[in-house]
Amino acid sequence: MSRIHNFSAGPAALPLEVLQKAQQELTDFRGCGMSIMEVSHRGPEYIQVDASARERMLRLLGIEEGYEVLFLQGGASMQFLMVPYNFLNKDQTADYIATGTWSKKAIKEAKAFGNVHISFSSEQDEFTYVPTNDQLNPSGIASYTHYTSNNTIFGTEFEQEPVCDTPLVCDASSNFLSKPIHTKRHALIYAGAQKNLGPAGVTIVVIEKEFLSKAKATGVPTLLQYGTHVGEMYNTPPVFCVYMVDLVLEWIEQHGGLAGMEAHNKAKAALLYEEIDLDAFYRGTAQKNSRSRMNVTFRLSDPELEKVFIKDAEANGFSGLKGHRSVGGMRASIYNACPVASVEALVQFMQEFRRTRG
Repeated sequence: MSRIHNFSAGPAALPLEVLQKAQQELTDFRGCGMSIMEVSHRGPEYIQVDASARERMLRLLGIEEGYEVLFLQGGASMQFLMVPYNFLNKDQTADYIATGTWSKKAIKEAKAFGNVHISFSSEQDEFTYVPTNDQLNPSGIASYTHYTSNNTIFGTEFEQEPVCDTPLVCDASSNFLSKPIHTKRHALIYAGAQKNLGPAGVTIVVIEKEFLSKAKATGVPTLLQYGTHVGEMYNTPPVFCVYMVDLVLEWIEQHGGLAGMEAHNKAKAALLYEEIDLDAFYRGTAQKNSRSRMNVTFRLSDPELEKVFIKDAEANGFSGLKGHRSVGGMRASIYNACPVASVEALVQFMQEFRRTRG
């Protein structure tokens, strides 16, 4: 078996140990004579997996009570819709912090349900940074404040969650469980699984029970009500995806929990940024105080060399380094499952590319 160095922004690399365990259990799930993909979602085999994943999630987040964990579908894009559908009326206002493409998409959806106040935007600076608390301009009347904790396209990340006097909603899709999080400062956290948690197809929602009690009582289709998914399986869940999430959560626990992930991710990011900052040959695109530990975005001093860099990287076993089509350049996504060895290999490649092309 030959595994390449996977720097894809998502769906992204999964821990090799997790893939191997899933492979072992694929045709006969823990002695039941069926694959996990074949069992009833209401049978004991899946019920145990579902319960285990929820319990691990709460344990990693340090929550004992007061929150629900939901496994939904539709990706984070569906949450752009579900949040305002449940918590924003026509005569109400929600504050949104605009720090990139995904927050702009969330804002667009919210405007269909009520008033949106942009409490901060870095669009005029090409989304190269995220705000400090003193840069926020809240409406003072918001039903909730929404932010995107990590921006995959522009390579920026909040070091800490914003401080506000309203319920805080977070799109944590691309850095969820990559470091400790102050869960109790949030009313709702959602994340597509395909970055740090598992395969595409399941979206994790962690919602405060008190916030949930404030959801609209009428006017929201049944499947789009958060309350529909609490305490029962209204529809068939993405069984295999939840199973994989449970295995990834187990792997995180075995590797030091969120503190272990943070140390692991800091070390990888430091290696890459050190190489980028060495001289003018490479140039980081995000402002240094807003740099992401998940998505390292950079350019070359000579734009004509960027296509050569991508081509040579692919020829040397590096996948997923091409920047998002909307901004170009390069992007190395180094989520939890990306090993240090892959980052070290990339740095060595970058050094050789500079030596031969610089």
